[in-house]
Amino acid sequence: MKRYTRTPELVVASLMKSSGLTLAVGESCTGGLLSHKITNVSGSSEYFIGGIIAYDNKIKEALLNVPIQILKRFGAVSKETALAMAHGVKTKLVSDIGIAITGIAGPTGGSKIKPVGTVFIAISGKTKKECKRFLFKGNRKTIKLSASNKALNMLKEFLLAEG
Repeated sequence: MKRYTRTPELVVASLMKSSGLTLAVGESCTGGLLSHKITNVSGSSEYFIGGIIAYDNKIKEALLNVPIQILKRFGAVSKETALAMAHGVKTKLVSDIGIAITGIAGPTGGSKIKPVGTVFIAISGKTKKECKRFLFKGNRKTIKLSASNKALNMLKEFLLAEG
């Protein structure tokens, strides 16, 4: 007998539809992969408002309203920037929930403090927010895939807790 497991994006779709909430995505290092995974599910237009790929700091500032002071003090790859991105995309696209990813996919760009694979994922909801730091291993493609999967799992847990 074949057993089917539901992918994180299918679980998120089900939870988003049943909650009646809307979602917006702000992405940096994943370059649209999270939005791609979300929109691969039929019916995602019921809850997915859209996304902003803010790869450059100027775009993070201009389109996601990340304060320049945060970018200068903490850098693009930080808890503070991820939280500001999540709040910014939620506000800019007028959604109930904003989720954001910022990190270093490599193979270059890492440092001792923030090595390649460092990723921050933040969620901003109606009444609460959260941000987690991860250190993913692998090549660029693997890190991007791991980050987008982890974001979907975080969103699933966030929605279940809001339940």
